[in-house]
Amino acid sequence: MPMSIGQGSGDFRETSGRVQIFHEGIRNSLGILSADAFTQSNPPVITTTGNVSTTLAGISKKGVLGASIAFTRYDAGNGYHGGAVKIATAYDAKLRPLGIFINDSLGNPYENTPGIASGRGPYLCGRGSVGLSIWETQDQIADTTALTYAAGNLLYASVNGFVTNNIADAYETGASTTPTIIGIVKIAPDANNSLMVIDLRI
Repeated sequence: MPMSIGQGSGDFRETSGRVQIFHEGIRNSLGILSADAFTQSNPPVITTTGNVSTTLAGISKKGVLGASIAFTRYDAGNGYHGGAVKIATAYDAKLRPLGIFINDSLGNPYENTPGIASGRGPYLCGRGSVGLSIWETQDQIADTTALTYAAGNLLYASVNGFVTNNIADAYETGASTTPTIIGIVKIAPDANNSLMVIDLRI
C-alpha cells in the first residue's frame, strides 16, 4: 500500500502555506520580522506568469507564508528576518537562509494572529523532518522547464524564498555565493502525497 502524506481535510494549501512537523528540530522565535514580511507578494521576486509555481495556485495572501524560507534581513535591522528580496538589481550575499517559516505572518481567518501581535515569525531550524505544502515547481531563472523531485534531492532556498532542487535558481547562486543546503527530500510529492517531506539540514 503506498504511503500517503498530507491528504485529507487538513490540507489547506489553497489559501496558505502549511508545515506539518513530523520530527521537531528547533522552533526559533528569536528576532523580529522585517516590515515587508507582512506585505510581500507571493511570489515576491520573480513574478512572470510562466515561472509561478503551481503550489502557489489559489494563494493571494500577502506576507511570508508557512513553508517558505526565513532569511536574515540586515537591511531591516540587526536581528531581523523575513522573506526573499531583490535589492536594486542584485541579490544580496548578506541575506542567508535561516530555516522554514512555521506560520503565515498574517495568520488565518478566525484564528489568533501572533505574528501581527508580536512582530515575531518563528521558523524551524536545527534539523528535524517536516512536510511542506509549497515548493518551486518551475525553473525560475532560465524559465525553460518544470521541476520534478525525487527522494534524495538536495534542496536550496530559491530566489523567491521557496525550496527548490535546481541549484541554478538558488537565491545565493544569484549572489555568487555557495548555496546553503536547506534539506534533503525524504518523500517526493506525487499522486499519493500532497506534501513534500524533507529532512532539514539547516
